[in-house]
Amino acid sequence: MILGEGSPPERLLARANHIVRIPDATVPPSLVADLRPRIPREVGVTGPGAEKAALTLHRDGFPVAVYTDDNVSDGAALHAAGIDVRPLSDPGPAMEVAGSLIDLIGNTPLVRLDRIGRELSCHLIAKLELLEPGGSVKDRIGVAMIDAAERAGLLKPGGTIVEPTSGNTGVGLAIVAARRKYRCVFVMPDKMSQEKINLLRAYGAEVVVCPTAVAPEHPDSYYSVAKRLSEEIPGAFRPNQYENAENPHAHELGTGPEIWRQTAGRITHFVAGVGTGGTITGTGRYLKSQNPNIQIVGADPEGSVYSGGSGRPYLVEGIGEDFWPKTYDPSIVDRIVSVSDRDSFLTARRVTREEGILVGGSTGTAVHAALVVGRELGPEHVVVVLIPDSGRGYISKLYNDDWLADYGFLRTGGQTVADVLERKTRDIPSLVHVHPDEKVRDTIKLMREYDVSQVAVVKAELPLAIAEVVGSVRERALLESVFADDSLLDRPVSEAMGPPLPTVGSGEAVEVAVEALEKGPAVLVVDAGHPIGILTRSDVLEFLSQRGR
Repeated sequence: MILGEGSPPERLLARANHIVRIPDATVPPSLVADLRPRIPREVGVTGPGAEKAALTLHRDGFPVAVYTDDNVSDGAALHAAGIDVRPLSDPGPAMEVAGSLIDLIGNTPLVRLDRIGRELSCHLIAKLELLEPGGSVKDRIGVAMIDAAERAGLLKPGGTIVEPTSGNTGVGLAIVAARRKYRCVFVMPDKMSQEKINLLRAYGAEVVVCPTAVAPEHPDSYYSVAKRLSEEIPGAFRPNQYENAENPHAHELGTGPEIWRQTAGRITHFVAGVGTGGTITGTGRYLKSQNPNIQIVGADPEGSVYSGGSGRPYLVEGIGEDFWPKTYDPSIVDRIVSVSDRDSFLTARRVTREEGILVGGSTGTAVHAALVVGRELGPEHVVVVLIPDSGRGYISKLYNDDWLADYGFLRTGGQTVADVLERKTRDIPSLVHVHPDEKVRDTIKLMREYDVSQVAVVKAELPLAIAEVVGSVRERALLESVFADDSLLDRPVSEAMGPPLPTVGSGEAVEVAVEALEKGPAVLVVDAGHPIGILTRSDVLEFLSQRGR
């Protein structure tokens, strides 16, 4: 029970299961009635007139303690009633102890990347946001957005935080929610690693997974689902990191000043991946306020709108967008460097193996962009690249050789799937495909034209992302469907297609394709995340029969 307008120390508030405020020492009967069914182990009272309120509660049968640093005028009466008087603040020598994990957010260190940047003349320095309490730069905006919502009365005790997130923002919000006893519901795209989903659930959050390959305005997109849930759940608040001004403001107040101070004002280039745009906008805005000549460089996955793409899918997580967030200010950014999935993943693995810093794929994107920029610079330049998170959430993907091989990022020795495909595609297109709205009749003509028994059904043009393959048409299944209902010939192929073909990586050994073809008649070949062709049993047999000629 807090009397008046004061605020007791965080360590005391953290022990409370229920907090009430009253304007003065007069305890209203309604409050006594509210406390009775809770059966409190103890009612702690602090603030002006705490002794009087404590005696009132004691007479009403509650166990009471008074927390104060002042001399207690009614000490004898309190002692006679068996009411403890305890210090409000810690009376001993000050210890180097944070009040909570939230107090440790920010002030991350810089470290040189001299091995990755060995061929550069400039200074290449990393801002280690992976050392934030929750493991990512998103801790900064998590606390900033919740603090602002509480001040504005948008989030009240017992409320629910609903947010679409690729994982890291969810962790930052979940840390604050755990401390302040909010419920969390996070909505994530299905390309996110299972580790990220499990991590959010470990904090007690509820996770809703939505498809990646749908437009933002689609009702099943993770943006739309989060909006709907925030409207349906009573007491819900959606921080909306894509529109919340506290997102870039947190970096303008924290990340930017830290980098300026840590580099003694010598920074000439700041490089960061662009997701919501908050980090690069806020940090860049502060740095340019100190020196307008500092260059702000955005690192962007191929396909994202920031580098001129249409928002087509890519595999790197947590950065890039298929729309323009309100938290991104393009006037702050001097240059955008587009980076492929392959360069992102392989650079991230280099950073981990050469610098001993375990990083995620988006760090690979940012560091690759920093290397591109750094090659143009001299020894007087200082490039700071922001490392947004750790690689611990990507062990099953980025650091799993089998996963990388399946998506065509690694190449084994000897003859590979790519060798088989190269021999096949000398006479036909690399990937025979149709679109979902094309007629079944036209699909059959295409299969006859190229003498193929399977085609992929895709929703975009080449080069494709794996998420843009939505199905397949197989000759045998199509024959059975058309024989049963010949009206299908003039209907869209989407009504006759089956699931997408299983995939093999272009760099995997031929034996991997053979094993996959034991389970089905064809496989889809993927190179660096892009489908590039289809192989059948007969294709592999033809290749094997001519091997060595």
